[in-house]
Amino acid sequence: MSGFEFTSPVTRLIDELKKIPGIGRKSAQRISFYLLKASKESTAALANAIIEAKEKTFFCSICNNITTIDPCEICTGANREKEKICVVEEPFNIYSIERTELYKGMYHVLHGNLSPIRGIGPDELKISSLLLRLNSGLIHEVILATSPTTEGNATAHFISELIKRQYSTVRITRLALGIPIGADIDYVDSVTIAKAMEGRIDL
Repeated sequence: MSGFEFTSPVTRLIDELKKIPGIGRKSAQRISFYLLKASKESTAALANAIIEAKEKTFFCSICNNITTIDPCEICTGANREKEKICVVEEPFNIYSIERTELYKGMYHVLHGNLSPIRGIGPDELKISSLLLRLNSGLIHEVILATSPTTEGNATAHFISELIKRQYSTVRITRLALGIPIGADIDYVDSVTIAKAMEGRIDL
């Protein structure tokens, strides 16, 4: 086994980058060395962009999307269909769906999905605030757009059962055709998502 080790600052940088979902050690190393070779101006710009994004954005009090105004532009949009709510796992899923230019309703971001292995239960997700939105009686359809993974399907089923028990008049649909089983919705192209939205099924 090699005794070689990176210097302490580089090791710390790699360790911090590894905390980002989807970034393993090798990717963290590549990013670290890219940053080390970049100019101080470039690295400073990146650092400032991260700080600014963190300081100036927050979650919408209605839908939990990332925003700089509250409520967000979608929740206050005059041309949005207020009687529909599309439920997604993460804020970036909204942009994937918006790129289709097909859906014009509202959104609700759960900030994750049910995962007993990772200790994520209903209380860790924004499920209760979704149910509160249904109390208005204005919502006619809830579209469950969680990813078709085991955890995403379990989350959709759990929410569907809650809504059926408490809001029997609300239509519950699920994205159907076009999205492969086990795929993450954020990696699916807009045409495929559009077909899935058009072909959603009742639950």
